[in-house]
Amino acid sequence: MRSWSAPDIAPLPGTGGPLRVHDTATGRIRETAPGPRAGMYVCGITPYDAAHLGHAFTYLTFDLVNRVWRDAGHEVDYVQNTTDIDDPLLERAQATGVDWRDLAHREIDVFRGDMAALRVIPPTSYVGVVESVDLISALAERIRAAGAAYDLDGDLYFSAAEAPKFGEVGGLEHEEMLTLFGERGGDPGRAGKRGPLDWLLWRAERPGEPAWDSPLGRGRPGWHIECSAIALDRLGPGFDLNGGGSDLVFPHHEMGAAETRCVTGGPGAHHHVHVGMVGLDGEKMSKSRGNLVFVSKLREEGVEPAVIRTAMLAHHYRSPWEWTGAELPVARARVERWRAATARGSAPDATPLLSAVRAALAEDLDSPAALAAIDAWAEAALTEGGTDTGAPALARATLDTLLGVRL
Repeated sequence: MRSWSAPDIAPLPGTGGPLRVHDTATGRIRETAPGPRAGMYVCGITPYDAAHLGHAFTYLTFDLVNRVWRDAGHEVDYVQNTTDIDDPLLERAQATGVDWRDLAHREIDVFRGDMAALRVIPPTSYVGVVESVDLISALAERIRAAGAAYDLDGDLYFSAAEAPKFGEVGGLEHEEMLTLFGERGGDPGRAGKRGPLDWLLWRAERPGEPAWDSPLGRGRPGWHIECSAIALDRLGPGFDLNGGGSDLVFPHHEMGAAETRCVTGGPGAHHHVHVGMVGLDGEKMSKSRGNLVFVSKLREEGVEPAVIRTAMLAHHYRSPWEWTGAELPVARARVERWRAATARGSAPDATPLLSAVRAALAEDLDSPAALAAIDAWAEAALTEGGTDTGAPALARATLDTLLGVRL
């Protein structure tokens, strides 16, 4: 599956330092230690509706990871999936009278346009579930061969009791897992299961649903196994970072980690990084609630992508926050000040600014601190002036390369 066009990225003098980032599994900020190539997997959208700001905030966060690693001299092997077959997609297609394939293609195209407009560096591998069915069924077979899966009326389930480190990602208590599993697409009450937290690896064909031939019988993948299969295929075990929204900690990332450990004996990723939820009107922004602000809609209304991106960068990635009517005016004024400061023929030396932005992002992606440093430099440029004729260009390059904001 094709991704989207890559932004031009201006080179910066020198190199940045190592990235330290919060790891959900340990609850600590830890230094990432990639080799020459850094491997990152981020869970993609289920394309039954266009990307909202909660999605965009997640992908902007991992775009910062990508940029910090690149600035530190690493090549980045970035893999992202798109769940182009799943229950929510089928339900939306049926409700709207649209073929599920057409719906997926349409919304993936909108998503690509949003990501390109926001200057998000595209994945090196953008992979759909439909194109990966053979890959996914093969992993399910390996899990069954390892003795960790069982058949229930033609469906294949992973037995949570066969996952000795189950809970290693989220560290949740059993009762909390049960509650979240029921709320987030699981079936804890299904009769015949060996344990309520057992999850579906392969769903046998149902009348009227799409299905594919496989050694497991005709059917389609369960949700969690798609990402573990794609990540293992494209990155191998023990890659550097697995990421997504905080709502994916359980069950999605927990169950994916168990699948990987089952067949490899080791962890899927060295770091698990999760992004805070974006709210509107006091509730998490989500498709099920219908309280969404769409990137594509803001763009149609004439909001500049640089302003949208700047509005999101004002929030630290781990902190839940609320989208309000003040977000865009504040971000617009900020971008205008930065443009005015960098349009001058000379300005204060921007080398300390580059160092400050690098340091802020390297310490757990502190984008608000990075914006504050740019604000301070711009204020000095506009009120005090400066004599460095190269400073405006370096400030623009710093914004573009490290924060993805092109003035």
